[in-house]
This record gives sequence, C-alpha cells and structure tokens, in this order.
Amino acid sequence: MTSFHWTFPYCDRDTTITSSFSTSYFDLKLKNAAGLRRFSTLLIVCPNLKCLKFTLTITVRELLITASGPDKAIGDVLQSWNLIPPSSAKVFPEYVPKAVRDDYTEACLIKDLSPKASATLSRRCLQGMIRHFWGVSKGGLVDEIDAIKEKTDPLTWDAIDAVRKIGNIGAHMEKDINVIVDVEPNEAQKLIELIELLVKDWYVAKHDRQERLKGIVAVSAAKEAAKKS
Repeated sequence: MTSFHWTFPYCDRDTTITSSFSTSYFDLKLKNAAGLRRFSTLLIVCPNLKCLKFTLTITVRELLITASGPDKAIGDVLQSWNLIPPSSAKVFPEYVPKAVRDDYTEACLIKDLSPKASATLSRRCLQGMIRHFWGVSKGGLVDEIDAIKEKTDPLTWDAIDAVRKIGNIGAHMEKDINVIVDVEPNEAQKLIELIELLVKDWYVAKHDRQERLKGIVAVSAAKEAAKKS
C-alpha cells in the first residue's frame, strides 16, 4: 500500500494518503470453529493541519497456509470494523437540525449490525428534513413526499420515495408475517448517501448562498457608510 484516496469523516476533506498511515497484522492460527484468519489494522492521520485526527480500522480475511511459501491472506474482506471513529458518519454543520444529525449518525452506526433498522432511521431522518426544510407536515411521509414533488427534480424525488419504501420494510411488518424482506448493508449505505446528498443540496447550499448574499449586502453597507463619513 503506497498511496490511496481517503475522505476524512471529521473534516470531510478528500485527499491522497501517501505517508500519514500505518498498517500491521496478526494471524489467528489457533484451532477454532471459523478457521484461520488474518486481522489487519489501518491507522490514518489526517494531513489537514486544522484537523490532525486519526482513524483506525480492523479488517479480517481468511488465511491460507501454503506448504512451499509464506502465509497468504486470500479472498475478500470477511468483516471490517471502524473503531475510531465508530462509523463513517460525516459531521454535519450545526444549522442542520439536531434530530436529523442524531438519526443520521445512528443510521451510520448500525448500518452493518442492523441494516433494516438503519434504513428505518434514514426514513425518519428524511421525514424530519422534509418537515423542517420545506415546512411540510401532513402526518404521513407518503403525503409529505407528494407535497414536494413539484419542488424537486424527478430523479431526486424518485430517490426520496425509494428511501420511504425501503425504510417501510423496517418500520412496518408485512401483512403476511411469514414474508421476510431483508435490507442489505450496501442498500442501507445507499440510503445514507442520499441523506448526505440532500443535506448538501438543501442545507449547505442554502447556507452558503445566504452567506454570500450577506457578504454583498455588507460591502454595500460599508460603501454607503464611507460616503456619509
């Protein structure tokens, strides 16, 4: 591993990591029910001088012992743990409602442990955003999503409605209780990514626009004050 792309969860900076990381591994060779395993650690320090926080991840792969050569780690990652920070949740600005931030963070935290519950939290997070940002409150999420259909582009609206439908799997039991519909971790991750996109498109874009406009007004006010003085 010489260099790789990385996005830091603390400062949300995209960068190429070349030297500010450390890797190590240890092998499980004792007889056990799962088989031989290799555990690898990856520690990365953010090169941003305003951040300098670190992340720590552990991954596990199947270990193959070869007769003619050294041990080899083979196959895909069997499991991965984000120890620091405990999830891949981004740090949203404080002008994003706390309830939205809390639901989003929890959805990220349990994505692998309980994808269905994570999807349900993404659904709740979405409803909170629609009610707060668009000022829509109709009791049911399906009605609230319909209310913003003309205010969003068709593809975004379809994705928003998809979050509702997938989140319903965890929020509501099927009529036939023997019918079990699972949500996979990668599917729960897609919902989380939509929440991140909507926060950026709705809250961050609006805030940045307001700050720029306020800056223009401030410049004009300063010029007017200079004329009077």
